[in-house]
Formats: sequence, C-alpha cells, structure tokens
Amino acid sequence: MFRIPSPHGPRFAFGTLTVLPVRVSRWDREAARGGMLCAPLTGLVVGVAAAAVGLLLLRAGAGAPLAAVATVAVPAALTRGLHLDGLADTADGLGSGRPAEDALRIMKQSDIGPFGVITLVFVLLAQVAALTRAYDGSWARGALAAVVSATVARLALTLAARTGVPAARPEGLGATVAGVVPVPGAFGAALVVAAAAVAAGAFLGARVWVLTALAVVAALAAAELLLRHCTRRFGGVTGDVFGALAETAATTVLVVLALR
Repeated sequence: MFRIPSPHGPRFAFGTLTVLPVRVSRWDREAARGGMLCAPLTGLVVGVAAAAVGLLLLRAGAGAPLAAVATVAVPAALTRGLHLDGLADTADGLGSGRPAEDALRIMKQSDIGPFGVITLVFVLLAQVAALTRAYDGSWARGALAAVVSATVARLALTLAARTGVPAARPEGLGATVAGVVPVPGAFGAALVVAAAAVAAGAFLGARVWVLTALAVVAALAAAELLLRHCTRRFGGVTGDVFGALAETAATTVLVVLALR
C-alpha cells in the first residue's frame, strides 16, 4: 500500500532532491523509505515551477524555443544539476569498458569525461527540441510535458529504490536509499502517478491522453532497462545511477509527448 510513514519522508525527499530550504532531520532507513516514496511529489513541484517559467516566457512573447530552454533549465537549477551530473558520471562509467571497481572509481572523479559530455549534450538537446515541439502544439501541451516529465523522472527513483535492488557501494546516497521501498509501495506509487498523469492528459483530448499513457510506460521501461544494465555492470546502484535514471525517464516522456 502507498503510504507516507511520517513527516520525515517529505523532508528527506525535498532536502536531498531539491535546493529548497528543507532541513533533513533524520538520515536513517525509515526516513529514506518515506523520502523515496515522496520523490514524485518533489518532481511535481519542480515540474510546476518549470512549466510556470516557460508559460511566463510564452506570455511575454519569447517564443517556444526560449520557453523550452527555460523549462529545461529550471529543474537543473532546482536540483543543483544533481541528476545531470549523475547522468554524465554514469555515462562515463558505462562507456569506460572497465571492470566494476574501476568504473565506479571513474564515476566518483570530479571531472566529466567524453562519454559524459556527449551524453549531456544530446540529452539536453533532445529535451529542448521536444519541449519546443510541445509548446508549438499549445501552451497546455508544453506545460503538461514539463510537469509529467519531472514527476515521472522522480517516480523512476522510487522504483529503483525498491527492495531487491542492491547498492554498488557501502556509502553514499545510493547506499542510503537502495532497497528501502517495499515492492508493493513502489508499484502503488507508480499506479498513482500514472493515473494522475493520464487524467491530466485526458483534459487535452483523446490523442494526448493516449500519448501521455505511452509516455509514462515508455519512460518507466527505459529507466528499468538502464537500472538493470547498471546493476549488472556495477553490481548495484549509486547516487549517480539514480540521477541517470531520472534524466532518462524525463527525456523519454518529453520525446513521446512531442509526437503528433
């Protein structure tokens, strides 16, 4: 059953996944469990903020491309680029072709290698291009894409923190949240988020309703494939892997919702 155990869960979620001034008062497994169940809620807040900035620019006559750039920039700013950094580090680790221990060491380095740079460039270009297309369709479709992509991106974190998914290292954020969410809770959260996203898409017509459903399914499938590959490759998950999962899910949602 989907249940928020205590107020420490939301504090953990917002305190670790956003720059909002929320103090994390507990750093234990119970708080981490509640925090990862609340991860989609942080995505909803981030997505609404991103959509609001994009719509303000559209209203001011800035045009769809600039509105799309701003919509992509807001989540990066509200997370200190945490997920983008994780995406780049994971790409470097996977692209290195090294054994798990060496790949994990590469991911911990402060610099970004060529695989990380290339991945960031293409992912950000894809996000901006997809949002531009969505805003060209209508302001409502662009706003829907911004909110759903951010929320589903954090839902991917909830699913990745389910029981049975090991941590690759004994320390770090990945070790703190790995395996903390019971499987029923993870899939309960997925059902709630998917139903809410599809319901929002239904207000824009049957075609958008179908695309929204496809976007959620495709995003979670892409994140799950990456999760399984990283688990095999690294022996488990890390904080960087969680970031990569979020950006993969967000990009997939945006691309699907850009389709006509």
